[in-house]
Amino acid sequence: MEFLADQSVRGLFRAAEVYGSENPLLIVGGALGAVVLAVSLWLVVRWIRRPMGARLKRALAKRDELVVLMHPNPDPDAMACAIAVAYLAETVDTETTIQYSGQIRHQENRAFRTILDLELERVDHVTDLAVSTIVLVDHNTPRGFDGAERIEPYAVIDHHPGNGSGEVFTDKRTNYGSCSTIVAEYFAELRATPVGPDDAADEDEFVLPSDIATGLLYGIQSDTKHLTNGCIEADFASSAYLYRGVDEHRLDRIANPQVSAEVLEVKSRAITEREVRGSFAVCNVGELTNADAIPQAADELMQLEGVTAVVVYGRRDDTLHISGRSRDDRVHMGKALQTAVADIPGADAGGHARMGGGQVPVESAVVAGGMENSLWTDREFTDGIFDALNGNV
Repeated sequence: MEFLADQSVRGLFRAAEVYGSENPLLIVGGALGAVVLAVSLWLVVRWIRRPMGARLKRALAKRDELVVLMHPNPDPDAMACAIAVAYLAETVDTETTIQYSGQIRHQENRAFRTILDLELERVDHVTDLAVSTIVLVDHNTPRGFDGAERIEPYAVIDHHPGNGSGEVFTDKRTNYGSCSTIVAEYFAELRATPVGPDDAADEDEFVLPSDIATGLLYGIQSDTKHLTNGCIEADFASSAYLYRGVDEHRLDRIANPQVSAEVLEVKSRAITEREVRGSFAVCNVGELTNADAIPQAADELMQLEGVTAVVVYGRRDDTLHISGRSRDDRVHMGKALQTAVADIPGADAGGHARMGGGQVPVESAVVAGGMENSLWTDREFTDGIFDALNGNV
């Protein structure tokens, strides 16, 4: 059988040789085709091996102007990524506008914006966007304003779970502790030199300015609880890379902002009015004006001895805001919160294993829960959270 196969192959080669001698153009065409194929394969391999920072820079250079869009109520990680991507775009002569929906109310977030003197524009409707080319940072699905669902992002950079992607560029790394880590890697790959506030930069050198290095480092710190939670090696490596350019005075001012009386009161309420079942704690802190106090209260409640997972929720205007924290291997907080609000129309929740959050329209919750008066006097919601934490669903 092998002999017959060998004879068949030899016969095909002889036939091809005879046909080629009679048709020289076929040989030339085949050679050209081989060259084209080789070049195409080389380009593909080169593109695959191209660092993500170089790919993003190339994508940004293809547009004259774009919007860097942050998630609603942006935190330091989102703001740091936004100013860094905007800077990278400006190095390739692409005009940028940084925009966001929601509010910047958390004292840490306000300090970050003020101390780094950031120019950020707020949007309430899709028509408020400066241009149609949108780069999403620290989230992968546009949300938080009317018409957001109609947006098709040009690029996406994120470390959160989700199905969103960009038309030209997508980089999602859910194992990273912060989005700032990803963006810092871009600049390291592009060989940018972080320059401190008192350092002089070489005119021909590609530098990472001090304000951006400071912002990215604090973005990493804030999303990883100062490199103590949810970190991988990349978070430490990016922090070390950025350190040379950090303005320590600005960093200290951002990290230690003044706290409002309401935030302290909400934290106190979460501690004194908590309900504990086993190692889980849940607290309804009632009505408040600053929704950012809720995740801060959750962080505070996690400090209690014997508590391994907490959920704090409260009402601001017509929305129930929820925030959860976990150091319990049995509890994936993002999935637990998703489960807790799954049957409530219009509710949205999710997050990582250690941290999650969500929002519930109060009117929808009232209808879904069958509550006669208000959400705050009914036990169903709190019981549902405990059930989700315990896996009793």
